[in-house]
Amino acid sequence: MKKIHFLALFIVLLVTNSCSVYNFTGTGKIDAKTFQVGFFQNNAELIEPGIDRRFTLELQDLIQNQTNLNLVKNGADLSYEGEIVDYRISPMTATADQRAAQNRLTIRIIVRFTNKKTEKDDFEKSFSFFYDYPAEQQLTGATLNSALKDIFERITQDIFNESLAKW
Repeated sequence: MKKIHFLALFIVLLVTNSCSVYNFTGTGKIDAKTFQVGFFQNNAELIEPGIDRRFTLELQDLIQNQTNLNLVKNGADLSYEGEIVDYRISPMTATADQRAAQNRLTIRIIVRFTNKKTEKDDFEKSFSFFYDYPAEQQLTGATLNSALKDIFERITQDIFNESLAKW
């Protein structure tokens, strides 16, 4: 019985020790202590009011929720900045009478990531995702909120993975 307790204790220590190198969010060891997210200006040709602020806040929230980094206004170890460069609605499928049956909202964002601790991790990259919705629906209200939620969730996770998880 004593050997079983010793084995269980050893396994628990091994598991908790390994979590110091890798954690449940998928990031490795992060040398940084602080991060900042600059305002992502909406420079797309088609402007949807408020998406710039919403995206900026969602990226901040994701990093805060999945790391132990502290959000600061300037002088951070990790810095995210960029702009929304494309907000496009395009027809995807057509009906027999040449009308759109489904539309697609696509958003593309350019991100510049700077890591003061490890400069080889710096990048400037474009991230985009889309949301398909029935053509008879207007892209307003609940449909727009659902589209932005899905698109921003995917883009912010992709940015996180590229900058911190290295996937």
